[in-house]
Amino acid sequence: MPAVGIPTGGGNKEYPGNLTPFVTVTCIVAAMGGLIFGYDIGISGGVTSMDPFLLKFFPLVYRKKNLGTSSNKYCQYDSQILTMFTSSLYLAALLSSLVASSVTRRFGRKLSMFFGGLLFLIGALVNGFAQHVWMLIVGRILLGFGIGFANQSVPIYLSEMAPYKYRGALSVGFQLSITIGILMANILNYFFSKLKGGLGWRLSLGGAMVPALIITIGSIVLPDTPNSMIERGDRDGAKVHLKRIRGVEDVDEEFNDLVAASEACMQVKNPWRNLLQRKYRPQLSMAILIPFFQQFTGINVIMFYAPVLFSSVGFEDDAALMSSVITGVVNAFGTIISIFGVDRLGRRALFLEGGLQMLICQIGVAASIGAKFGIDGNPGELPKWYAIVVVLFICAYVAAFSWSWGPLGWLVTSEIFPLEIRSAAQSVNVSVNMFFTFFVAQVFLTLLCHMKFGLFIFFAFFVVVMTFFVYFMLPETKGIPIEEMSKVWKGHPYWSRFVDHDGKGDGLEMGRSN
Repeated sequence: MPAVGIPTGGGNKEYPGNLTPFVTVTCIVAAMGGLIFGYDIGISGGVTSMDPFLLKFFPLVYRKKNLGTSSNKYCQYDSQILTMFTSSLYLAALLSSLVASSVTRRFGRKLSMFFGGLLFLIGALVNGFAQHVWMLIVGRILLGFGIGFANQSVPIYLSEMAPYKYRGALSVGFQLSITIGILMANILNYFFSKLKGGLGWRLSLGGAMVPALIITIGSIVLPDTPNSMIERGDRDGAKVHLKRIRGVEDVDEEFNDLVAASEACMQVKNPWRNLLQRKYRPQLSMAILIPFFQQFTGINVIMFYAPVLFSSVGFEDDAALMSSVITGVVNAFGTIISIFGVDRLGRRALFLEGGLQMLICQIGVAASIGAKFGIDGNPGELPKWYAIVVVLFICAYVAAFSWSWGPLGWLVTSEIFPLEIRSAAQSVNVSVNMFFTFFVAQVFLTLLCHMKFGLFIFFAFFVVVMTFFVYFMLPETKGIPIEEMSKVWKGHPYWSRFVDHDGKGDGLEMGRSN
């Protein structure tokens, strides 16, 4: 069956320019904004499996885990307050991403990144010195505010700085930083858990200050994007800057297109209301459905609660933390594969292959856990070979996500929005992502307790749905300049009905015709 909705690419503009060392270094520094998100994803599950942490803040969970007060392995971590410790961050990130949209548009991408790093830094300090559960929650909320600002601004920054031929690889750097942050957190959890005196969890939570300082300082030294400079009225400076980042003098065509897009953007008085227009239906749909599907792959079940999950299915504490380190390594290497493949193989190919591999692995995990623990979840020793099978299935699943839905969920949504709705649409993207991240984090342990191994079949169903969605509804965006992206919707058999072909409904085309 032929692929659906892939434009031929005929007529796409090819702006001159090179991948300069300046842009490469700039994008690497900016992409490190993903470290704060990744570190938090990795740190929370490990901390919640540490006995000193549980004993101090969640004694009921500690007793169920260690004193045999729960006969069901699936239910030993079931506590709404414990899950609120993890999930409150993402509710805060949802709210702050809406504010970040206005900051990003009016004051530039750099300031949003700075606020993100600063808020995350304060939250890390509060958590590291926490004495009560409410301090943990307040610290997590501050961390969430920081993540909302960073996740809103960093993907936009990367997509605007990168030459269009390398936009995929450089933008995936954000996801690579997330995976590195997860891996760092998993490794630190493993070693800190061995410290005596209950100090380990404080070091793990307080260690978030390091990635926070990286993005805070980085945002100060980074240059702004030409798009943002034009948007804020500095056209002369933007052209000089565009020549520097492209490494060539002939930037007139790209610069004129950026100016035209900015002029169209300035005519938009209310980008939020504009986002609801019919002609932006494809972009709005992707801003909602892609982050929704990204969370319902079930990935954050693994990333948030990997040590808890492994402990629940029979691993000892050390083995559970080490298994999460292994999945963190796989996650990082899978993302590197995506960097080298996304601009060669295309977005759709990685989406589709990743979906199929995740589906097979989720069925394998459900079958493995179900065969061992059944419906009752009675405690028992997990044979070494059985544990290896479970870890292999989970690693293969994480690898598939890390080169498909992980990086592409952020890349595709950052490159498809026209400038006039870009900040608002990215806020929708981040808000939907954070809402369903919050939802999954909050209900997972309860769902595990009640659905047991069937939970993985639940997520497998969504993997099937989203794979069909990509096949029929997502056009290929590889190799298309960001200001020419409207063509992918005009060439799509379904989305073309929402796009004005005469150019009147497209702000960018209006700008060029004047």
